[in-house]
Amino acid sequence: MTEFTLHTENTAPDASKPLLADSKKSFGRTPGLHAVMAEAPALLEAYKTAHELFANSSFDKDELTVVWQTANVEHNCHYCVPGHTLIAKSMGVGDDISDALRNETPLPNSRLEALRTFTLRVVRDRGNVDDSAVQAFLNAGFTKRQILEVILGVSQKVMSNYTNHLANTPIDAPARKFDWQKAA
Repeated sequence: MTEFTLHTENTAPDASKPLLADSKKSFGRTPGLHAVMAEAPALLEAYKTAHELFANSSFDKDELTVVWQTANVEHNCHYCVPGHTLIAKSMGVGDDISDALRNETPLPNSRLEALRTFTLRVVRDRGNVDDSAVQAFLNAGFTKRQILEVILGVSQKVMSNYTNHLANTPIDAPARKFDWQKAA
């Protein structure tokens, strides 16, 4: 397997150094994902920008978590599922939601389930979602704007999930207690 460098502010390409400094300021440490992505400054910047934009979308904290974790679980991301479990806890998302997403069991309400179903369709069908699935999402009370925001969230997760698969990014210490394996 190809080994990727876990960059620090000292080893990263110059264009990544301020991005890593910002990560360290925000998290009190440099997340492993950011350390790996630093090899390609444009990827790290795009990921951080997509994260900020999606976090500030029209979705609430539970809905953000549904989109993030649905993509993470579907992509079988060993790094992001524990990481987003930790993030969900810090955001005040209930364990009932996190556990249902991690275990692929029913969510606590039909609106969140409709969001997971639609997100799965976007991921699995690579955006070729049929009209009936789009209408079901809209009928659940979501908007056309939110259809497009799901694409933003999935795009962010493609960057991180694929990076973690290729780099086999080690799980950050704070997230290790949420280690995860996809259900058989």
